Amino acid sequence: MALVVPLQGPAGIFGPSCESCAAMAAEEINAAGGVLGRELNLVPVDGGAEPEVVAREVDALIRAGAVEAVTGWHISAVREAVAPTIDGRVPYAYTALYEGGEHRPGVFLTGETPDLQLGPALEWFASSVGVRRWAIVGDDYVWPRRSARAAHRYLRRMGGEVCDEVYVPLGTTDFSRVLHRIEASGCEAVLMLLIGDDAVEFNRAFSATGLDRDVLRFSSLIDENVLLASGADGTRGLMTSAGYFEDLTTTAGLDFAAAYFRRFGPDGPVLNSLGESCYEGVRLLTELVRRAGSVDVPTMTAVAEGLAYEGPRGTVEVRDRHLRQRVFLAAADGVSWDVLQEL
Repeated sequence: MALVVPLQGPAGIFGPSCESCAAMAAEEINAAGGVLGRELNLVPVDGGAEPEVVAREVDALIRAGAVEAVTGWHISAVREAVAPTIDGRVPYAYTALYEGGEHRPGVFLTGETPDLQLGPALEWFASSVGVRRWAIVGDDYVWPRRSARAAHRYLRRMGGEVCDEVYVPLGTTDFSRVLHRIEASGCEAVLMLLIGDDAVEFNRAFSATGLDRDVLRFSSLIDENVLLASGADGTRGLMTSAGYFEDLTTTAGLDFAAAYFRRFGPDGPVLNSLGESCYEGVRLLTELVRRAGSVDVPTMTAVAEGLAYEGPRGTVEVRDRHLRQRVFLAAADGVSWDVLQEL
């Protein structure tokens, strides 16, 4: 199974957690007899490279017969190159939260989508905090732009508005111009659609200017790694939503965290929702292969609907090749998340 996770670039901050969680899933599966009696092996692919480079490497692995499935967390720009290259030859479990709308053959999706994550969060801000005026700041590629379109739709329905919208290249470190626009916009909150290191730089600059005293931030893609790198001074008024948190106090969540720390110890990569998604991707493909009795994509697709199993996110179920799951709202408390409620 090819494991495509970022090992460089702005999203490289997530790589070690993704690798560790996927490895833990493979170890558990092999300890239980493997997949159809065969050992599961993960073949690493650097999903932080240019999308076309990643797609060529995955294609070469498939053509050589070196992998029979693909999974992993990587940005949507990489998925947009990888999915048509795979073209349904092997199953592909894409684990990142994403903008929705992916239905290419053989693609299964474990991540949160705007209808479960972004829309309910914006409704919570409107009803619980009275926030309806937003600025949007995103990296300039498919996930932020399509998520912003969804945000526009949700806000129109609830009487909200987008005061300003700005996109920056991946790898941006200077947000001074963006912060001036936010300050001038009169917004009450910022929807952050930034990846990894870009989110870290934005958080630090946002707080350094004092905007965090009056303007809230919400990001649908931010984890414990970004909190730690942002520092406690950079996270005041920052919120997120996700299907899993390290501090999620459900039985399944606590059991997973305990197993992770037994396996990797206190110095292991930070446990977070993005890493856990890779555990989920390995588990989902395994459950589908077991149910289908083969790695044949049409057979797996035919038996996928309604497949349910227990995992760190609780009971999850496949619907239209997407994993339906509970999503939780959390607020930053220094460099950890305080999970407030289920959305």
